[in-house]
Amino acid sequence: MSNAIAYAILSTIKIGVVIGVLLLVIAYLIWVERKVMAHMQVRLGPMRVGWHGLLQPIADGLKLLLKEDIIPQNASKILFIVSPAIAMVPALLTIAVIPFGDTISIMGISIDMVITDVNIGILFILAVTSVGVYGILLGGWSSNNKYSLLGGLRSSAQMISYELSMGLSLIGVIMMTESLSLVDIIDAQAGLWFVVLQPLAFVVYAISAIAETNRCPFDLPEAETELVSGFHTEYSSMKFALFFMAEYANIITVSAVAVTFFFGGWRGPFLPPVVWFLIKMALCIFFFVWLRSTFPRFRIDQLMKFAWKILLPAAIVNVLITAIVMTFL
Repeated sequence: MSNAIAYAILSTIKIGVVIGVLLLVIAYLIWVERKVMAHMQVRLGPMRVGWHGLLQPIADGLKLLLKEDIIPQNASKILFIVSPAIAMVPALLTIAVIPFGDTISIMGISIDMVITDVNIGILFILAVTSVGVYGILLGGWSSNNKYSLLGGLRSSAQMISYELSMGLSLIGVIMMTESLSLVDIIDAQAGLWFVVLQPLAFVVYAISAIAETNRCPFDLPEAETELVSGFHTEYSSMKFALFFMAEYANIITVSAVAVTFFFGGWRGPFLPPVVWFLIKMALCIFFFVWLRSTFPRFRIDQLMKFAWKILLPAAIVNVLITAIVMTFL
């Protein structure tokens, strides 16, 4: 029992540290996106608060904390208040099973960078992240606003559709490793990354992850030109911030899963394992920003047609090809 209590305490401390760091990273990820997009569009981006706007996330956080929190008169108040938390909490929970590296030593103390090695790690991630759609859907419905309702309905249709192809795209890797543990999947890439062996799966996963996180060119739930701001039109203050932070937390999660499944996780020469993992994840996040600066928004009919007529069949074909190759080779 003492070992179990010690393990629980250590895991809780690890999760607390990771979530604290994650919240700080989310704040500065917004700054990075604004700066990168500005330079791509020949602008400067945030410049006023701190050197090159480095203190802008802190100023934005204080502003959101001090803003008046408005709840529409005819809104379903309980759901209106709870919805941002429903969107945010699952995005943070998934970090608990992401393996950032192997054991490192700091001042003679060995620290395991795997917070918790769950033997069904990827199922946990897919199950928990699927709950986030309820936050967006309920947020749109509870606002008693037609634009918000349309945004919430779009989100539920979009996220459920692309969850199917995203989950199926990972099955090929799971078949090759014969494990659902993220640590085992990284260990199986000691010789060759799965992005080489599963290129079609990676393409399907990348596109599905962009749509799953409601990012441009798939940001239909909050389409400003059509729905004002979609599901969060009526939200203000920290409730709006939680929706905003949940989006970036999900970007970090899908990037971490992409690194784990297709780019060898923490594996790499010379540098410490956790550094390799963070570099690969940063490149995936940069890809999200690059797409937002490049492509226009899809129409809703194009979005759904692409999910059901192209991505889903491609994911199924990839599973069949993987099964045939594993059977006869």
